[in-house]
Order: sequence, then structure tokens, then C-alpha cells
Amino acid sequence: MKKQSQKRFKSNKYQKVINERFYVAERNGGGLVKSEAWKDSKGKIVKYSLAYINPLVFSGDDGRVLGYDNTHQYHHRHFMGEITPVDDFISYYDLVKRFEEEIKGFIKWE
Repeated sequence: MKKQSQKRFKSNKYQKVINERFYVAERNGGGLVKSEAWKDSKGKIVKYSLAYINPLVFSGDDGRVLGYDNTHQYHHRHFMGEITPVDDFISYYDLVKRFEEEIKGFIKWE
């Protein structure tokens, strides 16, 4: 019983504050834009994942065409199967702006 409560405490270490999914109409390029972020007890974003997924554009990496996350203890970018470090990371919010600019190349906004 004690192990379950310790496990529950550990899984509640961060609070998920962003959990968004936006399905792109086929006429606009199709796919899914997904944003997730977790904050710590002080309100700082400590974990995040941003992704544009469209297996019709790229079938590798589970269809992730473009993405940013900080799993594996570092900030990195996924682009059509290539993973590169984000050496100029400033903040999560700065990265969201960068991501939004980059996906404009794949989504036809009306």
C-alpha cells in the first residue's frame, strides 16, 4: 500500500496545464497540431511537447513532421525523423512562437 501512495505522489509531481489538439482540415493540408505542457509547484513550465503530425507528409516517427520537446533531459527539435538540439532555447513561450511560424509552411491558412 505504501508503494502505491509513493507512486501516486511521484506522478503528481507536475500539473498538466496545456493539453490541446487541433485537427487541420484536409483542404488546409491535414494533420494534427498537438500541444502539451506541465508546470511545477512554482508555476514554471518544466515539461512540454509540441508536434505537427501528418503521416501523409512524413510516415516515419509516428507521422511527426515537426516537433519540439524536452524529454531525455534536453530541449530538441524533431523534423521529418531528424532530431537536433535546440541550443538557443530561451523559454517555452519563445519555442511556441517558433513552432507556430514553422508549421505555417505545412498548413494552408484561409
